[in-house]
Amino acid sequence: MSTERTPPHPVTLVALSGVAALSMNVFLPSLPGMARDFGVDYAVMQLSVSAYIGASALLQLLGGPVSDRFGRRPVALFGLTLFLLATIGTLLAPNAASFLFFRLVQAIISVCMLLSRATVRDMFEGDKAASMIGYVTMGMAVVPMIAPVIGGILDEAFGWRANFATMGVLALIVLIVTWRDMGETVRGGGVPMRQQIANYPILARSHRFWGYCLSATLASGCFFAYLGGAPFVGEQVFDLTPAQVGYFFAAPSIGYLTGNFLSGRYTAQVGLNRMVLIGALICLTALGLSLLTTLAGVVNPVIFFGAIGFMGLGNGLVMPNTNAGMMNVRPELAGTASGLGGALAVAGGAALSAIAGALLEPGSGATPLLVIMCGSALGSLIAILWVLRRERQLARVG
Repeated sequence: MSTERTPPHPVTLVALSGVAALSMNVFLPSLPGMARDFGVDYAVMQLSVSAYIGASALLQLLGGPVSDRFGRRPVALFGLTLFLLATIGTLLAPNAASFLFFRLVQAIISVCMLLSRATVRDMFEGDKAASMIGYVTMGMAVVPMIAPVIGGILDEAFGWRANFATMGVLALIVLIVTWRDMGETVRGGGVPMRQQIANYPILARSHRFWGYCLSATLASGCFFAYLGGAPFVGEQVFDLTPAQVGYFFAAPSIGYLTGNFLSGRYTAQVGLNRMVLIGALICLTALGLSLLTTLAGVVNPVIFFGAIGFMGLGNGLVMPNTNAGMMNVRPELAGTASGLGGALAVAGGAALSAIAGALLEPGSGATPLLVIMCGSALGSLIAILWVLRRERQLARVG
């Protein structure tokens, strides 16, 4: 068991992020069936996605400063333990209300995502940190790529509760691995809360920080809107089974995996900001073409999910680099920056996911979902262009 300031194995960081990603999307193909099982509308059961994302935002906002003060290791162990208890609650829930309560408690696992990024930033700096975050999240992307496929198969074979049992077993394994391998990487016993509060204005006044935050928030907003609307679109628009929806859910993860690899391989040469710009352009172009095709009357799941795959590619370029950019503003507050950025990203995602769920109804088609996603992608592009403009202005002044 490692408790000293020793770097955890990259596989441990991948596992921490991966179990958090698993809890978000493994059960998505089951949502329509879960609504029928509990006797509620799809919009109510969709709260298990949008409300969960909202709770994740708040928990990341709190988890970042706490991990800067007390360390990455104890926060990770606490989050995994509470997640296990909440998962048992979802399995035993007799009705939709109690299920949704325990589902919200499950959101504590989201702190593991910010911890993996902050741990990388503890060990590396600048473009190297962005590169390593890309590699770590590249490995993590494998989990959401295969999770909906497995979730759809488990649903058809054993029912939706099998997905939550799988979450619990894997979280237990990750808890054991983290306990044994994850050494503390925060220097000097952490940054006292009083000192953190004194440094917050520096973070809050940084145009770079907010530009990166907005770009990340709106890029991930495309994906969260997709999470909220794709199960409905798959069943109602394309007439797909839960297992087939799970297969198509691999599209954004394959794209994200590729984008993460490219980030890890080329960020040091191309530069952090240019990688974000390229990713935002790819995301907007793919979604815009899909919207135009849908408006032209072409309804085809391959075209729709193919565009989502390219959206994933763009996000795979945007997210590691914007996260590294946020944490570079004030390195000693890496956890706080990662938590605040993550909180904004998932809060925006929760709103977009809820909007997507509310606007999608029989006969609406995929158009409302694509309009939301295109608007979010455009905002992400504008945000990184703002960062580039500010940096050019500072360069001229300097």
